[in-house]
Amino acid sequence: MTISTTKKLLGVTVAAGVVFALAGCGQAPTDKPAGSGEPVASDFLPCLVSDAGGWNDKSFNQSAKEGMDSAAEELDIKPLEFESANDNDYAPNLETAVSEGCSLIVSVGFKLSAATVESALANPDIDYAIIDDWADNDFDGNVDAPNIKPLVFDTAQAAYLGGYAAASWSAQSGVNKVGTFGGMQIPSVAVFMDGYQLGVEKYNEDKSASVEVFGWDEATQKGSFTGGFDANDTAKQTAQGVLDQGVDVILPVGGPVYQSAAAAIADSGKDTLMLGVDSDLAVADPSVAGITLVSIMKAIDVAVKDATMAAAKGEFDPAPYVGTLENEGVKLSGFGEFESKLPEGLTDELKTLQEQIISGDIKVESPNSPTSK
Repeated sequence: MTISTTKKLLGVTVAAGVVFALAGCGQAPTDKPAGSGEPVASDFLPCLVSDAGGWNDKSFNQSAKEGMDSAAEELDIKPLEFESANDNDYAPNLETAVSEGCSLIVSVGFKLSAATVESALANPDIDYAIIDDWADNDFDGNVDAPNIKPLVFDTAQAAYLGGYAAASWSAQSGVNKVGTFGGMQIPSVAVFMDGYQLGVEKYNEDKSASVEVFGWDEATQKGSFTGGFDANDTAKQTAQGVLDQGVDVILPVGGPVYQSAAAAIADSGKDTLMLGVDSDLAVADPSVAGITLVSIMKAIDVAVKDATMAAAKGEFDPAPYVGTLENEGVKLSGFGEFESKLPEGLTDELKTLQEQIISGDIKVESPNSPTSK
């Protein structure tokens, strides 16, 4: 377990190139200072607890930390940030956060759900938020503690655009095969894979194409998973199993597992590209910019910052936030160095699709979407 204090603003990355607007249920995130000119309690102490991926995962933990650090910089305070080394650290880190006097505790990820609910129920005067989970462990459709704010994302909408782009790229190359694999089979992972496949199917429908998807079947909810979120031999073998199907675009979903996909691509010696998740991967990790076509992003940083700023003003609202294309909670990044190599008309097609999703003319229906709850 690592505890750190910081006022350093890591910076919220803005994707270059074609960036597609995000959206959702609940109040939309905003980059405007929520607390400008507003009084903040002198004893306000925001805290953040990571999952086992750690702060340098180039994904959701890092994005959450960037959001917390941005709020802390604006408020001129020092947050406490607890980095979990493994699953056994979750409950102790939450206990320490409580004992240190944290006013707001933000948990990063599904795996902290049970420990977060237990802590919130035992400490009703503390505000809590949790990323990528409804904190509904009895599955009755309600958040299990009244002082927990779920920060969830309808990632299928942005993944739909990513799948369409991947299919277009693969069709242009003549391969007509794309793939995906995930870490753990949980809703916040599978929702990417659902949207990705649906986007490929849309491309096939629009272009009378026949791009195949390997590694996931949205109808049966079966596919390729590593069983965790570590970049290890298992993850590399899982990636290799999908690459062996002949795909030339692959979507690894699960934080650091992208590193294993990149290693498998390097070993193959082929020109396979991958998609990033959560953050703009080409920016977060320049070492893979040369093989990252585009990223399916979630505004975790903005959601964490907004929740922190609201709590600092005494305006914490436990109503769930759902990020969508409309409220800019999810989006597609720019295409980086591949911008000039894209199939003709693709960016315009993606903009049109986004508009149709926002208007409701296209409904991206995933059983793993937070809106299906």
